[in-house]
Amino acid sequence: MPVYAIIGFGSLIWDLDDLRPWVTGEWDFYSGPILPLEFSLVSAKRKRALALVIDHIDGQNCPTCVIRSRRDSLALAVSDLATRERAAIEKIGYLDVNRGTCWSRSNTTLDTVRRWLQCSSFDGAAWTDGERNFEKATGEPFSVPTAVAHLRDLQGESLSEARRYIHMAPSRVDTPLRRALAEQSWWNKQFD
Repeated sequence: MPVYAIIGFGSLIWDLDDLRPWVTGEWDFYSGPILPLEFSLVSAKRKRALALVIDHIDGQNCPTCVIRSRRDSLALAVSDLATRERAAIEKIGYLDVNRGTCWSRSNTTLDTVRRWLQCSSFDGAAWTDGERNFEKATGEPFSVPTAVAHLRDLQGESLSEARRYIHMAPSRVDTPLRRALAEQSWWNKQFD
């Protein structure tokens, strides 16, 4: 029976939500593929807070986490993840090494996941494969200063959600934005 991994790097780690019945075991921290991550997704679901996304422009290579899907069909594992993410199937990347079926926004991501799978015990994997949208959502090019300015403009629940999300992201998701925020007292006052 084939074994499929769910690759996680953001809120999926601390909130499996609808995915919980469809995975088994615990997260295997930092054993997934190394992917370029950055908080360059302005999330409507998170009240315009910045969320992690695979970002081949500004992302920092970071280890990801994996958990085993209960499904013996990659199509079902992809559907489970899409349901949890409240996203279209097209926003879920996948690769089945035995069947050769795959999809991602990036061939580089596919190559990275393929190399990782070849050294793992999994037959395939699914991951959230959203698109960075900082420029589209804010009208500004993404950079650490523009991202910090965006976060400084958030108020109330939006700012609380931004702080919570970035604070709760796995500790080895060490991006330039996260490092810059760690040095700013206005950002850290809630978590001191």
